[in-house]
Amino acid sequence: MMAGGFADNVRRVIATPAALALIAELQGEYGPIMFHQSGGCCDGSSPMCYPQGEFRIGDSDILLGEVGDAPVYIGRAQGQAWAHTQLILDVVPGRGGMFSLDNGREQRFLTRGRVFTGEELAKLGSL
Repeated sequence: MMAGGFADNVRRVIATPAALALIAELQGEYGPIMFHQSGGCCDGSSPMCYPQGEFRIGDSDILLGEVGDAPVYIGRAQGQAWAHTQLILDVVPGRGGMFSLDNGREQRFLTRGRVFTGEELAKLGSL
């Protein structure tokens, strides 16, 4: 089972059980956390994890949904480009982004994607 904004159970962002476990671990250490789907600068297009309040959400950022009680944001332009895709937050071996809370754990968050069906897109509407 996976968890994450939704319309009639269709969610723009969900998380695998492994991602939910790492989210819970990070919340235990840092308290409330949040994600921002990077747009490809310093750390590629990795999901970046921060303590809530330590990353400034701008006017051009949109909330995709929540996973494990952690809000997930993305830049509006990137979100619109990926509007046809469900983002799946997962965990793989490796090092997290330089400024992301998953750095130094020998596992990191990774965003996978699944193209929505036409019916799912109709339920979601536009970003």
